[in-house]
Amino acid sequence: MTASITVTVNGETRRTSADTVAALVRELELDPAKVAVEHNGTIAPRSELGHHGIADGDTLEIVHFVGGGQGDDTWSVAGRTFKSRLIVGTGKYKDFEQNAAALEASGAEIVTVAVRRVNVSDPKTPMLTDYIDPKKITYLPNTAGCFTADDAIRTLRLAREAGGWDLVKLEVLGEARTLYPDMRETLKATEVLANEGFHPMVYCVDDPIAAKQLEEAGAVAVMPLGAPIGSGLGIQNRVTIRLIKEGASVPVLVDAGVGTASDAAVAMELGCDGVLMNTAIAEAKDPIRMARAMKLAVEAGRDAYLSGRMATRKYADPSSPLAGLI
Repeated sequence: MTASITVTVNGETRRTSADTVAALVRELELDPAKVAVEHNGTIAPRSELGHHGIADGDTLEIVHFVGGGQGDDTWSVAGRTFKSRLIVGTGKYKDFEQNAAALEASGAEIVTVAVRRVNVSDPKTPMLTDYIDPKKITYLPNTAGCFTADDAIRTLRLAREAGGWDLVKLEVLGEARTLYPDMRETLKATEVLANEGFHPMVYCVDDPIAAKQLEEAGAVAVMPLGAPIGSGLGIQNRVTIRLIKEGASVPVLVDAGVGTASDAAVAMELGCDGVLMNTAIAEAKDPIRMARAMKLAVEAGRDAYLSGRMATRKYADPSSPLAGLI
């Protein structure tokens, strides 16, 4: 097996086991016929991509044609770029079919997946991958239910072995009642996972100092809770989430607490890069419709943030001038 190397692709550092430019393009799920590649400052002819070997430290630029002036509003994490800023979970649905339908309605490109034991007594039991194709949707293995760093690390090592995933979601819980993160264990797990080549997106408390410590330990994204997991209480801590966003140099996503579409919009209006939710969609009376509502709310909140809201005032300010009033 080819050893993993570090290359810079479009200005971002990433790990890859690809040994040629063509292999790297395929790893990025791009069509070689639709891109142009510059390798260490030299154009690599499309017909020769399979013959251009890459080595540790190489720099590549990969470009394609887009509609002029559109300026797609994308976000990136660990070298991967996404259009949807909504991440959804895969728990609590009545069945995999409903889960897949809600995912499609949400427009999400990433789903969190728990790592659980195979049912060896009935190995033909339907699996999530039968309904949600990991080649089309990015699976984000998470450590839901882990209460120690060691358990979380072990779980993600198994996930990488099962599917080759290195972009993962880390959560280490402190207790079952509040499901708040144990930040000491979380920080420990982050350091170990980052040193092993994982790209951990980390669930954390709404503390700007803790968030910065996670980033320094190797977190590729920090994910402060808006309220306790599964509570549906909405964003209870706008000030601290805004402070985390202002101080971060990695993506910040609200994780936990969203109950309805307005909560998702609030998270995005704070400037967050995205929102992760599960219960708000899965436990709605109509999960498919709620998934569509969440998609629109995230888009609306993002547009509102980019627009720059009006200033707040202590008193009324008429929209129509009073001069010339009859």
